[in-house]
Amino acid sequence: MPFAPFDWIDEEARRRAAAGLVRTLRPRGAGPQPLDLASNDYLGLTRHPEVTAAAAAAAHRWGAGATGSRLVTGSTALHAELEGGLADFCGFEAALVLSSGYAANLAALTALGGHGSLIVSDAANHASIVDGCRLSRAATAVVPHADPDAVAKALHGHEGRALAVTDSVFSVDGDAAPLPALAAVCRSANAALVVDDAHGLGVLGDGGRGALAAAGLAGGDGVVATLTLSKSLGSQGGAVLGPARVIEHLVNTARTFIFDTGLAPAAVGGALGALGVLRREPERAARAREVAAALYTRLTAAGLTAARPDAAVVSVRAPSADAAVRWAADCRTAGTAVGCFRPPSVPDGVSRLRLTARADLTEEQITAAVTTVAATAPREASG
Repeated sequence: MPFAPFDWIDEEARRRAAAGLVRTLRPRGAGPQPLDLASNDYLGLTRHPEVTAAAAAAAHRWGAGATGSRLVTGSTALHAELEGGLADFCGFEAALVLSSGYAANLAALTALGGHGSLIVSDAANHASIVDGCRLSRAATAVVPHADPDAVAKALHGHEGRALAVTDSVFSVDGDAAPLPALAAVCRSANAALVVDDAHGLGVLGDGGRGALAAAGLAGGDGVVATLTLSKSLGSQGGAVLGPARVIEHLVNTARTFIFDTGLAPAAVGGALGALGVLRREPERAARAREVAAALYTRLTAAGLTAARPDAAVVSVRAPSADAAVRWAADCRTAGTAVGCFRPPSVPDGVSRLRLTARADLTEEQITAAVTTVAATAPREASG
């Protein structure tokens, strides 16, 4: 019998191709790019001169890498400065910086979960939350999307520690979680509330301080936030924010913190630079929301089906996975890059284009983007 342990991969590849779900990498060059409505650079800070200069300065001073885990050699004064800055800006007692937002969610859920605990998770939560629940060894109840009553029912009668976890803004349709109602449910059940504010930081709240600040929940005893530094802050990495005792607990128990190399100094410096720009220019947050509203209004006026955005994500429905791929490709050919979400990335199985509303988009660019998306739409997507 021939030795062929990976022959099964060929069959999986055939199934993906038949379903129109093949994914490919498209490395981009450093030169001129299409109009970008595909990235998560909500505030347009990734190439901001202050942000790139801060990243370069950090690399020159501290080196290209952190050299080790945070508990060995990977913590620098720069990391501590960023943690203090994030906690202060977002309104929390303490913060812990990790190598990615994905790692931050895994850290929070595995450290706060465990045998005998209960995690109640929204059905539309990000994959990193799903994986965190799986790795936590806690019993997990997945409840209908944005349904505080369902969360209350799942928590009812549970003895022992428990928490509810949700995205603040859901990355597929751009809708916001009902955070005040969820917080009330958690308080009544003596459960913690963990909120992934990846798509809220920099866009929601006073000056972009995030969805929890906007809801008046930042800094609460039973509230923990996770963040990414790769969206509004234009850099890379993640963080967990919460009460000091929670952060200390993560330092001692979270495996994605303890056993992972610390975030590279350039990413830390870039995030600090972006935080400084946002403090000085808080109007960027409101502008991102204005651009999202304009995209939604004009796309729906053109006959397309779009989800009303609560932050900076504008989702436009496509008739099929294949149609979504062709539509996104046609947009790129016409000079506008848009995101393309297909199963299994979308929990309801409906494929979409995903447009990012960036604070630095001009009125001319908004018009050009809407014109391109509408002109290239599959016939089934409009009318």
